[in-house]
Amino acid sequence: MFPLLRKTLFCFVLTVISFSTFIVATAQTNERFTFHAQATYIVQHKNAFSAPYTGEHSLLTEAENKTSITSTLFIGAKLWQGGTIYVNPEIAGGGGLSEVFGLAAATNGETFRIGNPTPKLYVARLFIKQTWALSKGEHLQEDGVNQLAEKMPDKYFSFTVGKVSIADYFDVNTYSHDPRSQFMNWALMSNGAWDYAANTRGYTPSVIAELITPSNEFRYAFSLESLIANGNNMNWNIRQAGAHSLEYTRKFLTANRPTTLRFVAFFNRAFMGSYNQAVRLTAINEPAMIENTRNFSNHKFGFGINGEKQLTNDIGLFCRAAWNDGKNETWTFTEIDRSISGGVSITGNPWKRPNDNLGIAAAVSGLSKPHQNYLAAGGKGFMLGDGQLDYRPEQISEAYYSAALKNGISLSAGYQLIFNPGYNTDRKGPVSVFSFRTHLSI
Repeated sequence: MFPLLRKTLFCFVLTVISFSTFIVATAQTNERFTFHAQATYIVQHKNAFSAPYTGEHSLLTEAENKTSITSTLFIGAKLWQGGTIYVNPEIAGGGGLSEVFGLAAATNGETFRIGNPTPKLYVARLFIKQTWALSKGEHLQEDGVNQLAEKMPDKYFSFTVGKVSIADYFDVNTYSHDPRSQFMNWALMSNGAWDYAANTRGYTPSVIAELITPSNEFRYAFSLESLIANGNNMNWNIRQAGAHSLEYTRKFLTANRPTTLRFVAFFNRAFMGSYNQAVRLTAINEPAMIENTRNFSNHKFGFGINGEKQLTNDIGLFCRAAWNDGKNETWTFTEIDRSISGGVSITGNPWKRPNDNLGIAAAVSGLSKPHQNYLAAGGKGFMLGDGQLDYRPEQISEAYYSAALKNGISLSAGYQLIFNPGYNTDRKGPVSVFSFRTHLSI
């Protein structure tokens, strides 16, 4: 645990020092540049639980301790009128509980399904954004992560091209979206049934078009899909594979408080296998194997809704629900075909800690019937596969408290309670997961 922490923090500090002297000094007098950085360290402990059997892709029954760490630089520059470029070098290391097997609603949004825990440096994002004004009215945009401090038109059209995280643009939510500072569980940080395009670490080359007004937002993205399920190499043959994402956002006031609704739809095509076909081809006493049914003609589509409501200056509510057709295998995010979640976020202002935050939420995830039948026949996805299945929806609840310290440092403690991991009541638990998180941002 500690060698991993020391190595990654050492790389993080060296990188910050090398860039910050020039870029931060420039940004203080010239808004043509922006520079930010983050580092997040998470420790999780899972209690032991009993189960009559354990498969290759099951949540392990014994107690576990796992750590993860990421550090990221967010560097941006103005190229010309309306044009900006951003690059995000990132280091990630560590791993998730049971190597992120056995849970659709995995417990740490900072972990990936990569076996090597050694910290690795890579380019997370590299993209160019061009904005065209559609109105004379302007507002001041504050300096932020991948965001220059500048005057922005109230209405504009923008076009982004490069390597991005699609989750930065779609299914955003003020109260539950960032596992580095908010809820950590996958089923809470995003709409679980939205199988958004990404490589193993969560990024993919994309083109994104946005039409933004004060009350309405329209977004469309085309993204590359990975060559294999949850793979790191992308398929550049867009005639074979690709992901389409479409979102409409409506912002309005209810009881003089901000309310936002987002409606997302997606259509993905990749070298997917069919759950039903895999079950039909299964020989007696043999597990179902979806690898034998993969075809570029297979696809997945779905819909989601995402809402947030400010109740008071200190209390906000959020909810999400999503559905996908569930006929063909999950390709990128996680093995969820139906999802519903919701919760509350409260600032610490009432107890004189205005920068602290308390969050409480729950999520219920489900599978389509073909997906259920496949797992019951002994099939394995890239996350699930107990060898058998007595199906029940997977249920999680999470609570966290984040305490803000000085100099951009926050400490969080969290607890997650899980029933029916992997949708299997034979292994229903309950499973308790305790988390401790340190987050640094500049």
